[in-house]
Amino acid sequence: MTVNNTKGPSPEQQPVYTDSYFNLARKIVRDHGDKQVTYAVFMRRPVTLAPKLAIDWLEGMAASRKAEIKIELLHKEGAWVGAGEPLLYITGQMSQLVDLETIFLQRLGSACVAAYNAYQMCVELPEVGFLAMDARHCAGAEMAELMAYGASVGSKKAQAKVSAKGFLGCAADATASYFGQNAGMGTMPHALIGYAGNTLDAAKMFHESFPEKPLTVLVDYFGRELDDTLGVARHFSELAQADQLSIRLDTHGGRFLQGLDTQSSYAVLERNVPEAIRGYRSESELKHLMGTGVSAAAIWYMREELDKAGFDKVKLVASSGFGPDKCRVFSLAKAPVDVIGTGSFLPEKWSETYATADIIEYDGTPLVKAGREFLHRRPSAR
Repeated sequence: MTVNNTKGPSPEQQPVYTDSYFNLARKIVRDHGDKQVTYAVFMRRPVTLAPKLAIDWLEGMAASRKAEIKIELLHKEGAWVGAGEPLLYITGQMSQLVDLETIFLQRLGSACVAAYNAYQMCVELPEVGFLAMDARHCAGAEMAELMAYGASVGSKKAQAKVSAKGFLGCAADATASYFGQNAGMGTMPHALIGYAGNTLDAAKMFHESFPEKPLTVLVDYFGRELDDTLGVARHFSELAQADQLSIRLDTHGGRFLQGLDTQSSYAVLERNVPEAIRGYRSESELKHLMGTGVSAAAIWYMREELDKAGFDKVKLVASSGFGPDKCRVFSLAKAPVDVIGTGSFLPEKWSETYATADIIEYDGTPLVKAGREFLHRRPSAR
């Protein structure tokens, strides 16, 4: 189930969203005679191939133009592709392809990088489920679809490679189908806790309105993560014992989780995973291990306190800045987290998402701009 406005510009809309020189080139080619061309498409960094949305749009445009095109996908969806290595070849009449490059590339590069990042995260933490919470960080519905699709490709690859749990779903209904769901997943925002006036009352309201849903409670709003967690667990003890209660930690990066500081965080890790703090660690790794916000030490501490109070079946959900690097550190620390909510599989450096296409053949004759000869087909591929 995807909403119609995420399918890319229609044939009528396409010209105004295309680089003008491509539109001008199309008119020139039509005036002076067509040629059959082959494009090579590549990226400047390693990626996990996620081409479907780009190809679907291109094929739709070709159908609307009654144009015959050939798309030669050089790797399977989900494959690792190296920097500068062609992802696919596209062959057709130049007049039918030259003005489609802008939007085709828009719908390719960012999804491939999101897939790469999502795969890395799932592989680092194969026993952890992920929830895609990227929608609020996306620049509109089209980007949200591209990112959800990319995460689903990376997730499926990790599931196939290392039997990872991968992405269980996403926050928005429109993109839920990419994860095999009918609707978005999630329970309460911070705003509901502010509305209720305290964490337990917000949890009661949610459970009263949605008694059939498993309950996940945010506990950082008042900075009393430990007190509010135990208060909620005691009130909902039946749900806690039935594996129907989860606690979500989203502690702001400007403060420690209740009861922790640098010294006590170090002690928590020393008790549970001393090997995680024995070797050399960079500054960013140390922050993820024992710093402010949702650190590995915070997860271990909350797990300790829940178990001590008899709530060993309460699950822990973590969010706040979980990208590939943080997931790698959590893996290093064997952090006992059950689900991670993340939008940080989104490409951090947008310049890394730029896909590029170059014509490499005109009427069967190899020709490409100087410096891009590496895109030519190998003799065996012709």
